[in-house]
Amino acid sequence: MNEQTSNVNPLLCDPQTGMCEVTTNETKTPTEKKEQPSKNKIKVVYFTDPICSSCWGIEPQLRKLKLEYGQDIKIDYRMGGLLPDWSYNSGGISKPSDVAHHWDEVSTYYDMPIDGDVWLEDPLDSSYPPSIAFKAAQLQDKNKAILFLREIREMVFLKKKNIAKWEHIATAAKNVGLNVDLLKTDYEGKAKLLFEEDLKLARIYRVRGFPTMYFEDNSGNQEIVYGSKAYAFYEMVILKIQPTISKSEYAKDWKTLFTKYNSLTAREFSELSGIPRSQSEQLLNNLTKKEYLEKIATKNGAMWKIKKSNF
Repeated sequence: MNEQTSNVNPLLCDPQTGMCEVTTNETKTPTEKKEQPSKNKIKVVYFTDPICSSCWGIEPQLRKLKLEYGQDIKIDYRMGGLLPDWSYNSGGISKPSDVAHHWDEVSTYYDMPIDGDVWLEDPLDSSYPPSIAFKAAQLQDKNKAILFLREIREMVFLKKKNIAKWEHIATAAKNVGLNVDLLKTDYEGKAKLLFEEDLKLARIYRVRGFPTMYFEDNSGNQEIVYGSKAYAFYEMVILKIQPTISKSEYAKDWKTLFTKYNSLTAREFSELSGIPRSQSEQLLNNLTKKEYLEKIATKNGAMWKIKKSNF
């Protein structure tokens, strides 16, 4: 299912470039006809992977982008196939345990909680199973599929769960309201073909790492964003393609934000609320003490979730 070479280790994500890089044999110019975005919209083709730490690192920016420009952009999530298996040895990585320290390091860099101990305690053999599961989720409900992707990322980055195992995939699906039985049927069937199509599209677009975003409009204008960038960079790209687009105002109080996104890290809350990072965690901890929020702590930071009984 993969034509990538093994010159670059995909699990060594470079914080400087914000990219989890892969290599590919594909050198042809893209020829496949691309689906055009709807009128007055920008289509964002987002190549990602459930275990891409740099992709987890841009969640704050991506969530803000949806709040401010969601009425004018459509994000098309595509799975890129970051880790087919362990049949390579490059960049000092030859086994899962070698990834643990690297994940702890990038957690600090992105200021997003990532516990690398999953690679010591219950390592993944491949990122293909959760990627295929995401395609199965998309077949049911595209919005719930995005929630599902967030759920499995929280599982692997914070809770040290091996999301290549069906038991965790099923739990995540149930948590976001997907039909687990139908998901299993699609996971074992048509979702595999959809995942193959994503891998093919990544080769056509000549994707070299994750996250990669292609911003496209109806007139053929295109801008490419490689890796993790500051929020202003994504905003600049949108306005470069369509200068007349205006951003939406949204409520920045904690209740509204946690109603929109029922889990937030301190970095995400700071990005969305505009509260300085030095103050955001203190506010979240105070809300936890008042039992409005539940805190999920890791050795490298925390995430907060709403306590629905208090809403």
